[in-house]
Amino acid sequence: MRLPPSLVLICALPALAAGYQPRADLEAGRYLKALGDAENVLRATPGSALAWAAKAQALTALLRLPEAVAAADRAVALQPGLADARLARGLALGATAVQMRNLGSLSKASASMDDLRAAVQADPTLVTAWMSLGVSYQILPGVLGGSTAKALDCARSLKQVSAPRGEVLQGTILAMDGRWAEAEPCFRRALALAPDDPEVVYAYLDALGSRETTRALGRAETQRRQAQEARRLLPAVRNRARALEAVCDALLDADLGEEAWRVAREHLDGADAPSLVRLQLGKIAARTGVHREEALAALDQVLREPLEGGSGGYGTAHWRRGQVLKDLGRKAEARAAAEACRRLDPKDPRAARLLKDCQ
Repeated sequence: MRLPPSLVLICALPALAAGYQPRADLEAGRYLKALGDAENVLRATPGSALAWAAKAQALTALLRLPEAVAAADRAVALQPGLADARLARGLALGATAVQMRNLGSLSKASASMDDLRAAVQADPTLVTAWMSLGVSYQILPGVLGGSTAKALDCARSLKQVSAPRGEVLQGTILAMDGRWAEAEPCFRRALALAPDDPEVVYAYLDALGSRETTRALGRAETQRRQAQEARRLLPAVRNRARALEAVCDALLDADLGEEAWRVAREHLDGADAPSLVRLQLGKIAARTGVHREEALAALDQVLREPLEGGSGGYGTAHWRRGQVLKDLGRKAEARAAAEACRRLDPKDPRAARLLKDCQ
């Protein structure tokens, strides 16, 4: 007898829960898949702390922060010693602190760091926890315990778990500290170890284009290297949307808008997360003015379909759409797009600036 698809899913849920391991998807940025798998497990096993933790991490990446905090709190309540649960709450609280944009965010940031420290103590193999803790130590003021020395200690610990990601973290911290000459060899080693890892490519190109690196190299040299490295790295990651974002951003920063558009457009159909590439098309058009009508169509599709996490969420899609509409002289529509962005985050400064520009 052939079972209906719904019954097949129900029968498969216990087996899925028994072998459930969400870390690989979360660390690779497959947040929509991680969210779907977590919700399937929770249908069969509502008390699975691991599934609640994975759901919280995915929701944080999707910028659904109140839901993420609630899911993370549920995970910690079910299993306080679970490293994934403490990581999930640390990430959700950290993202909430950034979104709050007021003095109250300090308490959220402090609680986030407490959870991240607890996560790596409970499980020193948790890559995302080391990455997040290291960056937090680097960017947060001394009153919250941050320092470059502590951040670099996290990188050294991470190298014992994942050499490429450890090198990336060390390079990122050094670049943020304005030490590009020391940071670059770290990224080179990471790329040699994992040339097709989109997170490695993204981190390297992002650091290369940072304000700190531009100050160290000069704008002309930075742009030359961005164009050179974007072209060199593209063949290994042409179907990975996260890396395509970084390649296109590097080309944009090098004043090569048409080339950035061509790269995104040519690799859209084969990308593992096409929603991210469509959002990138909107970004390119907003920043350069190229292919605006086609970019609007891409952004409209982004807003109709599930958007992969780690992208800035639907608020960014509304904002980019508003920028393009403003440049086309369609100010009433641009104001509506800005209001849609502000409904998702009332404190979003991008929406406020766009509304002011459209007066």
